[in-house]
Amino acid sequence: MIAPPEILRVTHARNICDGATDIPGGASLGHPRVFLEIDESGYVDCGYCDRRFVLIGGPADGVDPSTLHDHGDGAGL
Repeated sequence: MIAPPEILRVTHARNICDGATDIPGGASLGHPRVFLEIDESGYVDCGYCDRRFVLIGGPADGVDPSTLHDHGDGAGL
């Protein structure tokens, strides 16, 4: 398994991803905005851009990312 392209440590279980947070030009270069909910695993992956959102202090915080399986929430549905 390869590591996700980007890992974001967040303080809330519910997050928004549009794939263009740090891209000059903004959301027009990203993907549709999706809401991602972190469950008891402590992380969730965006189904569009593969960004991984890890809840600070959660069970996945500080864990080697290569040991975590892909864990999407159905982004885009």
